[in-house]
Amino acid sequence: MMQPYFPEHTETDPDYLRIANKLLRCINESEYGRSLPEGLDKKIALTLTDYMQDIVADAGLWRAFIEANRALYGWSIPFHNVGEDYIDYELNREDVCFLCWYVIAMLWEDRRDLYPHDSALLAFADECFSVMEEEYDEAPVNEKYNIARGLDLKDPEDSEAIYHLGRWLFLHSYLLTPAFTLTLHQLMQSVDMKDPDADSKLNEAIEQAMLENTTGPLALFTPEWVYLIINGELPESARPAKDSEALPVKTHPYYEKFVEATGGSPIAFFDSYEAMNTFFIEALGWEKNVEHLSQAKGAHDYVLMVNPKKGMLMARDIARCIAAPGNPLYDEDFARTHAFYLLSVRGLCPGDLLQYIFKNNWLPDAMFPGSDDADLVHDNRDFIARCYLQFYYRGD
Repeated sequence: MMQPYFPEHTETDPDYLRIANKLLRCINESEYGRSLPEGLDKKIALTLTDYMQDIVADAGLWRAFIEANRALYGWSIPFHNVGEDYIDYELNREDVCFLCWYVIAMLWEDRRDLYPHDSALLAFADECFSVMEEEYDEAPVNEKYNIARGLDLKDPEDSEAIYHLGRWLFLHSYLLTPAFTLTLHQLMQSVDMKDPDADSKLNEAIEQAMLENTTGPLALFTPEWVYLIINGELPESARPAKDSEALPVKTHPYYEKFVEATGGSPIAFFDSYEAMNTFFIEALGWEKNVEHLSQAKGAHDYVLMVNPKKGMLMARDIARCIAAPGNPLYDEDFARTHAFYLLSVRGLCPGDLLQYIFKNNWLPDAMFPGSDDADLVHDNRDFIARCYLQFYYRGD
């Protein structure tokens, strides 16, 4: 089902099935591989095999990922500096290291915060890479894997093939699906599987998600991935907005009162619900003697942020992680342990607030749990947030 031409078969299928099984044996014989939960060993083997099919056939998905990384960040692979021996769109050790991290971190709940430079992980990736290197030069070209070749987004006759490309990317492609797994699980939980129409309702939800949800390690929408693969560049919608593009058409009524009360700052920190509620009443003019947003009571601290276009948002229990000037609640020791979760736990920090924090470099202590490598997170922070948070980071 991971093949874009499923249920058809090709003459190269046995070759890649053999490579996948060879990788699986390598994984199961390794100490790291034996620690993996059931089924994840096969997922890694299939992902690496499909990556090989992709680059051998120049199918465009891996090429698109590399080009998008360069457009967004100026580097080829997240977390890894590539040397002169890195060859574009061919088999590379850094690619395999990234893919092993990506599949494990996205699909193994207990290793979701896996440090990409973990020595055991890198040694495991090297074992997989050695198997792939043995096979790479003789691996056959699977022409049918390249289903985007020759497609034109402006040609009505290609519309059916483009839809098929998008659906395969979203539901079955090796690169996009790991990042969508958590969202897919939530979609499945939203449907009562005892309902006689459960299958059709789930299919409708997935069809809607194809248009409304982001997916893949860069949290692109499916049409953005399709555009990137066919046209070879990111659409403007996938690029971070420039400051001039973010200016509001009409100022939200909360904005002026908020910044007047804070001395011009669009962000405010509170050590209790009571302090925040007083701000609502005295600064924003909300009704007196009322507990506003009382459902938020009980948190350790609160952050409010106002946007001139969108209005006000609130976050709880993260103020100690934010090294903003004038934030009396910032706690460096607490941040060293907890700041990373702002980038990896969906819903903990609203996307607009997180982007504002990034812009001001207010998260200096964020690092993968178990490491002391704050530079890695700082340099890859937008990618990490996209990969883990998906629509919670890129959604409006």
